[in-house]
Amino acid sequence: MPDLFADIALLPNGWAKDVRIAINETGDIEAVSAEADPSGAERLAGAVLPGMPNLHSHAFQRAMAGLAERAGPDGDSFWTWRETMYRLAVSISPEGLLAVAAQLYVEMLKAGYTAVGEFHYLHRDPAGRPYADPAQMCRAVIGAAQDAGIGLTLLPVLYRAGGFNGAPTEPRQNRFVLPVDGFLDLAATLIGEAARDPNLAVGAAPHSLRAVPPDDLAACLAGLDRLDAEAPVHMHVAEQVKEVEDCLAWSGARPVEWLLANAPISERWCLVHATHMTPSETSALAKSDAVAGLCPSTEANLGDGLFPLPAYLAAGGRFGIGSDSHISVSPVEELRWLEYGQRLLSHARNIAAGAPAASTGTALFTGGLAGGAQALARRIGSLAPGNRADLIVLDREHPIAAGHSKDTLLDALVFSGNVNPIRDVMVGGRWVVRDGRHDREEEIASRFRSTVSRLASA
Repeated sequence: MPDLFADIALLPNGWAKDVRIAINETGDIEAVSAEADPSGAERLAGAVLPGMPNLHSHAFQRAMAGLAERAGPDGDSFWTWRETMYRLAVSISPEGLLAVAAQLYVEMLKAGYTAVGEFHYLHRDPAGRPYADPAQMCRAVIGAAQDAGIGLTLLPVLYRAGGFNGAPTEPRQNRFVLPVDGFLDLAATLIGEAARDPNLAVGAAPHSLRAVPPDDLAACLAGLDRLDAEAPVHMHVAEQVKEVEDCLAWSGARPVEWLLANAPISERWCLVHATHMTPSETSALAKSDAVAGLCPSTEANLGDGLFPLPAYLAAGGRFGIGSDSHISVSPVEELRWLEYGQRLLSHARNIAAGAPAASTGTALFTGGLAGGAQALARRIGSLAPGNRADLIVLDREHPIAAGHSKDTLLDALVFSGNVNPIRDVMVGGRWVVRDGRHDREEEIASRFRSTVSRLASA
């Protein structure tokens, strides 16, 4: 393909002018040069940024957005929301999952996400029986990502128990449950297939401490190391106060405290939510080099609480963002509300900036890029040779860009409203959105509408 040329682009060392990007036939960036000659290159229609990784997704939940917003008779919480989610989880077929996930992934691309970490726990059929192909539901997710053209890190979930201390699962959780050896067989199959697809990576997701007893966690991690010692590991942790209380009653330790003492937490790990931590847990997690997977719109929607961002960043912590339950599919909204939640809590401004005169938008955006790329174990997150050619182009004519230099453009992107200024999106060297449109948008949306109508009637 011809080289790309941008008037300005965000490179690893900051904004640069007249940037030429060479991309090879496999979709990797071969060379990046600033102050370059545009001759023979495709000139892009605005500022160029790396695409944002979305590190935490439950794709099927896109079909329930807006269905859990009626007040119940006895108050509402995460645990009452979960009842609605379970009703959807036992209804969706492989074909339905493919349709819902493809629509979601098109929405992600148009919003500026170019890769997604799919925390996938629908393994068995609605009655809890194994499919003839144990990877059938995983293949639906992979097919959706291929239909949409998004990069995918598939994170099959190990789910073994219905609560701390190995409590039995409920019947409606039986779709999630696999024996450890069956889980590792599934992971081996997927890891082998991913080796042939540069847009696919595979890791593992022990669901949570309440769903994975210690012996099963240890066996999962040991087995994963034999398959791929660098595969990412994601886990829900400390999302809700009740979870913390139950973990204390079970073990005498808080969830993050227990994991740091009993699991090999490292840069491979993404601890999703980690909302409720003490100062010592916050500092220790930051020093572990793991990524905190933050999903502010879902955490707000579920009433989870606020992550201790200032202390975590001060200790050198790494973070990324995810859209989780998909009541919002916008990286800008996740970044904005990551900051706004802290402002409401502290009665102060520019919390994430980190230093006098620093740009809050830049700190949030570049932090999300780096942490998301690490968590998804993908060569993305920066426009640099050897990385995948995952990038977005802002519309230079969009009102958000008016009057802004490169020094304030990311602040404008994050803090200047909800109208999407993204014009073009590339994943792995292939344009998947041009002039704000995905080339399979109508077909995928039609399939989604038919699927959610069937789910609603059921």
